[in-house]
Amino acid sequence: MLAGILLSLIAGALVSLQNIFNAKVNEHTGSWSTTTLVLGTGFAASLIMGLIMEGKNMFTLQHMQPWYWFSGMIGVGVVICLVQATRILGATYAISIVLTAQLGFALLWDSLGWLGLEKVPFSFNQLIGVLIIVGGILVFKLGGSSKADAKEASGAVKQRSALHID
Repeated sequence: MLAGILLSLIAGALVSLQNIFNAKVNEHTGSWSTTTLVLGTGFAASLIMGLIMEGKNMFTLQHMQPWYWFSGMIGVGVVICLVQATRILGATYAISIVLTAQLGFALLWDSLGWLGLEKVPFSFNQLIGVLIIVGGILVFKLGGSSKADAKEASGAVKQRSALHID
């Protein structure tokens, strides 16, 4: 269990880091170029590591439902949406919403037993947990001023000053 928690923490750090890198790449190129670069380098890295670690056994794909092959295409949507959300909202706010949505949908799919998951009974405590996280995001976003608010206020002060000078 400790290994699972540690791996989850590492994954969370890597997702946040990747999101920031993707946003920076997107500042210099378009969303589709960013997605191609991200998924292309990811493909190359996973192919090399897979061949090193598993050899040609890596390509043994027995007993797998055909629709699971679409996972890579889902990754395109993930990268495109995250890059755009980060550009619009900023990294922290975008990741907060993404992680909450991920938790909420995982709860839904677990509870319904969809996509071959073992059905996990839904509990009111799980729903309360997700709602508390949503409340935390609202407090985070509404609780203080952002850089955009500061820039807007600064711009308004400059405009008022310019009007008084004229």
